[in-house]
Amino acid sequence: MKHLLLKQKQVLFFILAGAMSAVVEIGSFKLFSVYLPPVLSWEQNLFGIHYPLSNVLSTTCGIVFNYFLSIWFVFERGKHSKKREFAYFMFVSFFSTILSLTVFQIFYNFVFRDNIDLGFYTLSPIMISKIAAIGLVSVINYSVKKRVIFNG
Repeated sequence: MKHLLLKQKQVLFFILAGAMSAVVEIGSFKLFSVYLPPVLSWEQNLFGIHYPLSNVLSTTCGIVFNYFLSIWFVFERGKHSKKREFAYFMFVSFFSTILSLTVFQIFYNFVFRDNIDLGFYTLSPIMISKIAAIGLVSVINYSVKKRVIFNG
């Protein structure tokens, strides 16, 4: 019973850490996607890839924030040294970034075409695509991080 409660606590903390990291990632994506295109004309469409630098930079912000939340609140230290643990975390996060960028492109180009009006705020297709990509990649991240990195 104690193991089950501990596991549920860990999942809850992972969700909370993920939500806070998503706020950092979405907030920084909004800033980058507004302020980078006037400076870098290719940012809105680089060979058919929309907002590549905004995506990579915002995902990096979210990853670093999530790493610290993960080691402080979510997972116990694994069997790896701190250096190796961080290296594994960044390696997994690199592939997560590629996956997130790919999923974002698919959602932005083919799935989400219209704004969603929430009454108090209107979500654009770019923001809906980013949020959906984060949600999908988060599920994969939890499984990999739990089994490979923090497997103590």
